[in-house]
Amino acid sequence: MIPLKDDVVCKRTPIVNYIMIAICSLVFALQVWTGAGNSYVVERMGMVPARIASIPEEPVLVPSRVAVETPFGIQIIDGVRALEPAAVPEWLTLVTCVFLHGGWLHFLGNMWFLFIFGDNVEDRLGHATYAALYLGTGVIAGLAHLVVNFDSTAPTIGASGAIAGVMGAYLWMFPTSRVLTVVPLLFIWPILIIPAPLFLLFWFGMQFWSGTLSVTSQETAGVAWWAHIGGFLAGLACAAALGREAPDATPEPVHNHEDAKHEDAR
Repeated sequence: MIPLKDDVVCKRTPIVNYIMIAICSLVFALQVWTGAGNSYVVERMGMVPARIASIPEEPVLVPSRVAVETPFGIQIIDGVRALEPAAVPEWLTLVTCVFLHGGWLHFLGNMWFLFIFGDNVEDRLGHATYAALYLGTGVIAGLAHLVVNFDSTAPTIGASGAIAGVMGAYLWMFPTSRVLTVVPLLFIWPILIIPAPLFLLFWFGMQFWSGTLSVTSQETAGVAWWAHIGGFLAGLACAAALGREAPDATPEPVHNHEDAKHEDAR
């Protein structure tokens, strides 16, 4: 299902949400610009579970294929090579990986979901708390992936875990909201108004199903399902702890009846 818009009206400009989208856009533009060198950027800034779990100074080896020219033509030789070292301390890649993406579909899908759900969560929490929620759930999402894939040498990248945290928070804070949604059904794509909890729980159910399959099947490998699951649950838990009311909301002034009478007399 593809969300188009929700029915929650924001009272303030989602500055942090726009900043996160802008940073991801600039970093993705850099990835596209580097072209063939993008793999170098991903290895240096992505979160590699085996690199975090490895003994310090011990290189992480990954499969490598090298083209070698021989008298009989070009031959491909399989081997191993050392993974590029992290450009920042290994633990910090739990943050830097959140701003990298693996392709246009990955990037556009993430930014669109963040645009739809992030503004309302920021409006409810305030700018600073929302920034902490976004980055914090992104780190927890990375840790969830790390626990399930402790010896993986594949770089983990993408804002999906952090955005899943935003979606989990949205589920708790706006239980009565609705989402205008495109539902792809083979040759027809109807547009329906769906309760936000139904949309979000269906999305989470798909992540959990795929994450469970990924433990025993290679067919679903390549997507950090458990990062999505961990981020969503972390966002839901944080929102439940903070409450549904805006933490910086000021109560409406209360006037007694005598004051009202004096105002009417004037």
